Amino acid sequence: MNETPATDLPIVFYDGGCPLCRREIAHYQRIDRDGLIRWLDIQQSEDELHANGLTWEKAMRRMHVRDSDGRMVSGADAFVALWRHIPRYRFIARIVSLPGVHWVSEQVYSAFARRRYRSRCNDQMCSRS
Repeated sequence: MNETPATDLPIVFYDGGCPLCRREIAHYQRIDRDGLIRWLDIQQSEDELHANGLTWEKAMRRMHVRDSDGRMVSGADAFVALWRHIPRYRFIARIVSLPGVHWVSEQVYSAFARRRYRSRCNDQMCSRS
């Protein structure tokens, strides 16, 4: 098992109430056999969101990752940060990091995130303080 202290692990903030998000995160968790990533379901961890500088609504709008260096990223950058810690996906992280590919990836992710947010939230559900 990994000897890295939990505070040094990257943290993936994901919506465990979203069926698609749960399936994708479960896939990554199966690959993360060495426990190199901390997985935080935002539906269960609002206090930890605030401790990491996120509101629940902001976390619902986009996937976020706090990398092992403490930098918070979201969207396509969050996937790149996640994939850099998963051996099978490191090559994809390098490709998505390329300027043109990154720009397209961010546009596609942002469109998906807006649609997912609208389908998951209404004014009451996503207006936690």
